[in-house]
Amino acid sequence: MTKVGVVGLWHLGSVTCACLADLGYQVVGFENNNSIIQNLKQAKSPIFEPGLDELLKKNLENKRLQFTTDIKEAVIDADYVFLTIDTPVDEQDIVDLTSIYEIIQEIAKFIVDNVTIIVQSQVPIGTCDELIKIIKQKRPDTKFGLAYCPENLRLGKAIDTFEHPDRIIIGSDNEQTTEKIKSFFEIINCPKITMDLKSAEMTKHCINAFLATCISFINWIGNICEKTGADVNMISEGLMSEHRIGNRLPLRSGLGFSGGTLGRDVKVLEELCKKIEVEPDFIQSILRINHEQNIRIVKKLLNFHHSLDGLKIGILGLTYKSGTNTLRRSTSIEIIKELLKLNSIVKAYDPSITSIDYLKEKNFQLCMSPYEAAEETDALLILTDWPQFRELDYKRIFSSMKNPMIFDMKNFLDENNLKSLGFLYSR
Repeated sequence: MTKVGVVGLWHLGSVTCACLADLGYQVVGFENNNSIIQNLKQAKSPIFEPGLDELLKKNLENKRLQFTTDIKEAVIDADYVFLTIDTPVDEQDIVDLTSIYEIIQEIAKFIVDNVTIIVQSQVPIGTCDELIKIIKQKRPDTKFGLAYCPENLRLGKAIDTFEHPDRIIIGSDNEQTTEKIKSFFEIINCPKITMDLKSAEMTKHCINAFLATCISFINWIGNICEKTGADVNMISEGLMSEHRIGNRLPLRSGLGFSGGTLGRDVKVLEELCKKIEVEPDFIQSILRINHEQNIRIVKKLLNFHHSLDGLKIGILGLTYKSGTNTLRRSTSIEIIKELLKLNSIVKAYDPSITSIDYLKEKNFQLCMSPYEAAEETDALLILTDWPQFRELDYKRIFSSMKNPMIFDMKNFLDENNLKSLGFLYSR
């Protein structure tokens, strides 16, 4: 049976392990965090993803899946090794490749001849060439292939997007490696697009930068609409009805992009432009619009209250998107930090969050219900589009608030209904 080693077991790695095992491969997942490994052995994934724990349990029981803190156990005798480390970024979304380079040196110690390494971690263009150099320096006599196959998983829908992708991109500078990976993925029914390594790396940058551009564009349009009286929701419908655009692009006005994924690739392109002396003004405008969009709520609040000192503000939604429990680079957290800097008192609720270890400010309270978060507040901000927020008893919320103002920053509540209840509504 074909053995697959998967190195790095956060969201991407755990989903990859479970799905590859379910496709019939013998999979060994590696992570150097013992707590994560012990949880995975009990079919508990490190990050919430619908259906993932069940898929882990199924394949642990049928003995096609195992987990280890010993990288040798995962890599030795593997026919394929997937690199699925969650590439770290700093507060400015700048990539830190230290962990990638360190782990590839460890992988190189134990690979065998004819292994194929498939890089899925988000890395800047040119990184795969560096990984090949590292392996050749470490194991000059070992025959191996390396390819870049950018991941396409979406939090909340990761299993479905793994099993039914739009396409699989295979980036390799070696025809034999390309054919081997096409054969490996033959079990997944979708087009296989082949290209060279650098083009595959750049394709991932371009996909995320394009999505980021759509978000900044519609938010820019939304700000114009707010000043001119046009309805950005109607404009979004008009845009998406155009067949050359379609309804799958992120063209709903609201908060800017967050979570580190899109921002990471936009920043890679900005840094690349500076390095190769290409004018970065286009990519910088995307970042500037996004930053301004995410702090716009602070300006809106100041327009109504003039000072936020001592103002009680309720927050509904902390995760960077619904259907997940990750707070990494969440826009909600960034907004809360800005409000706390201005001495606001913040009460927040999210259905998937029960604690925030790093947010211990005295003026911040994590609530156990949306009604507790809204009580006695001067404004209520909707920052994550959890479906259950549509079903809340807003009449009850209206009566409990000090100043019944709702700022729907995800632009997904029923504006007419809220206004009929007496709320001052803004988006």
